[in-house]
Amino acid sequence: METIEAIKIETYSRDPAVKGVIAVTADNPFTPLADGFDLLLLIVTDGENGRHHNIHYIKDSTSIQERWVSEEGLQQWILSGDNRSIIQWVLQGQIRFDRDGCLQAVRERLVAFPEELRQQKLLMEFSFFLRTYFQAKTYMKEGQTLDAYANILEALTHWARIAIIETGRHPEVMVWQQLRKINPGIYKLFEELTESVETVKQRVELVLLACEFHLISKMQDCCKLLLNILSSREEPFSPSELMQHELIRPLHLDLAIVLKKMAKRGLIREVHVLREGVDRIDAVEVRYTASRAVSMQGDESR
Repeated sequence: METIEAIKIETYSRDPAVKGVIAVTADNPFTPLADGFDLLLLIVTDGENGRHHNIHYIKDSTSIQERWVSEEGLQQWILSGDNRSIIQWVLQGQIRFDRDGCLQAVRERLVAFPEELRQQKLLMEFSFFLRTYFQAKTYMKEGQTLDAYANILEALTHWARIAIIETGRHPEVMVWQQLRKINPGIYKLFEELTESVETVKQRVELVLLACEFHLISKMQDCCKLLLNILSSREEPFSPSELMQHELIRPLHLDLAIVLKKMAKRGLIREVHVLREGVDRIDAVEVRYTASRAVSMQGDESR
């Protein structure tokens, strides 16, 4: 495998569009880290020549996957969570070629896990948590217990990721193995949901109650990034303005449900703005700003 890898690295280092290459090898055939391949090569290209594609092949009985991504695409993967393995690829893989140090810089930023990146990750995971939690509640009301179970398990997984991020770590692909050492309480809920002798309905109801408490207690901390943005100016923000904000735009958020829940909890205020002539009728547009109490807390912290 070393010979194959060396040949590929040598080939791609001569391509001016290739910025760097990370090699990820599988410790065993069952690990999810390399997507089931013996060798995974993450090939990062410059923005102008960004190539997003995958190649699978076998050479001398070695299964190889090449994942081609632009620098911008790599950052998008890291922020959006589209590729859950990307953090471990960058942190645990071997940087075999790095034309201008871009991959080393990305790795160092991930290791440092700066506050801004942490806030982005928390907001995104909390958004996913809210959506799946409320979907589980809806299914329970409709008597769709198994669908409720599937959604509350997903909500609990997002809660686990939030707990890991709060410790300054990045969630790994095998999140429950990682969480067990970090937060035994949430792991116990996972066991209650998946292994308890109670009925499925009883298990789901138990975790729903726990999630409701978590939602209330953690909302302000998880939505700190959004609160800071809303506090940054006197004029209220429209949802479109928030989605286009430089710190929000790269994230995959269910922003509507987050804003409504924050407004209901009094963390932010809805501001009604009269708009004339919208679709030939007068309409009231809803915009958002930080509540006075939250704004004052932010001023005191500064």
